[in-house]
Amino acid sequence: MLWAALSLPFGPDETPPSSDDLHGLATWALQFTPRVAIADEAIVLEVEASTRLFGGRRALHERIAGEGQDLGMAALAWAPNSLAALACARAGVLNGVRRPLPEVLDALPMDTLSAIRSHHLTLAQLGCRTLGDVRRLPRGGISRRFGKELLNALDQAYGLRPETHGWVELSETFHARLELMSRVETAPALLFGARRLLVQLCGWLAARRAGTTAFTLRWAHDSMRSRDAGEGGELTIRTAQPMRQVEHLCRLLAEHLARVELLAPVGDLALEAIDVVPLEERSASLLPDEQSERESLALVLERIAARLGPERVRRPVLCEDERPEWAQHWQPAPQPLPRQRVAPLDVPQPTFILAEPQRLAVREHRPIYQGPLMLLSGPHRVEGGWWHLGEDDASTRHVERDYWVALSQHAGVLWIYQERLAGDATAWYLHGSFA
Repeated sequence: MLWAALSLPFGPDETPPSSDDLHGLATWALQFTPRVAIADEAIVLEVEASTRLFGGRRALHERIAGEGQDLGMAALAWAPNSLAALACARAGVLNGVRRPLPEVLDALPMDTLSAIRSHHLTLAQLGCRTLGDVRRLPRGGISRRFGKELLNALDQAYGLRPETHGWVELSETFHARLELMSRVETAPALLFGARRLLVQLCGWLAARRAGTTAFTLRWAHDSMRSRDAGEGGELTIRTAQPMRQVEHLCRLLAEHLARVELLAPVGDLALEAIDVVPLEERSASLLPDEQSERESLALVLERIAARLGPERVRRPVLCEDERPEWAQHWQPAPQPLPRQRVAPLDVPQPTFILAEPQRLAVREHRPIYQGPLMLLSGPHRVEGGWWHLGEDDASTRHVERDYWVALSQHAGVLWIYQERLAGDATAWYLHGSFA
């Protein structure tokens, strides 16, 4: 499993993050995974199943680290479970999956685990400084003196006990609020706080696979205002088409705010999505969608070969050769197919061919494969390949075989043969099977 912990600023002498800030960060994170939970001053998200969708671990990390800064994220850490990720984030350890988990956690300060914080003084008097020191204490003594909660939290952090979470649910509507750090007196300066709300909005839209064509920014005037100023104001922005690109929405909002004059200093902002519609995204699949215009196989292969390289996309080509392993070969897809007619065979042909024939055991001159084999039809004689030179140009791939269709009680219908030119005339080989 792969977990990430996104921590908001919080120190011993600081006020804990507000619930609005935590829910805003959690709402934004729902675009990466539906498994998002709030844990103390941070949020944790399980992203193991999402890494491939977002281009791998490194690409996902860069995106979360870049966009999370707009939401006030102070630390980001990765670990195999949520408690370990939260402890790493508090300690400033970015990567908790590169080394064994006990090695990572044992070196962390013991107050990085929430369950230990209330017992920090007592444990410090016992000589504990790190999580490793606490873990080395007798388990029975920990349970009797500090309760089972601390022991359970240690086991969960070290991956010895499963975790339980209350997942954040994606709301049907979007409404976010932000208290500004200082009073703002000019409308263009509102964009700094409004950008944070727009990032949350775009994350919510991405989680819903939707876009917005209208949103409203509202501001509340400071309580120390004149009577004529009113309680606040609002601005509704509309777009020509569904949109969820942060930079575009910010530029559009900035153009409108430049023409607004505030009647009093502003202390609070609120953002609401008015019109939300499903966003039809461009498919990144190599294969055409069922609902899109149908393309021929040749066009599809040409497009895939253009993206991946011609040598990485191959297609099978039938050949006029009675030897099963040489009856087809693979060539780069963009190359034109050879113009030749392959005569249909009047004998059964196997669905699957082994890369190398497998020699079978023989009992009383009868081949054995997961039990005795019953010969159903044959022989079908194959002879040819004298023109096919080997890699050393001194040998040929000439074969003379008698093929049989055989039935195995456990393996089904098989394709076996005897070498007519072999020194051991009793040798049998498995070459394929029928679906």
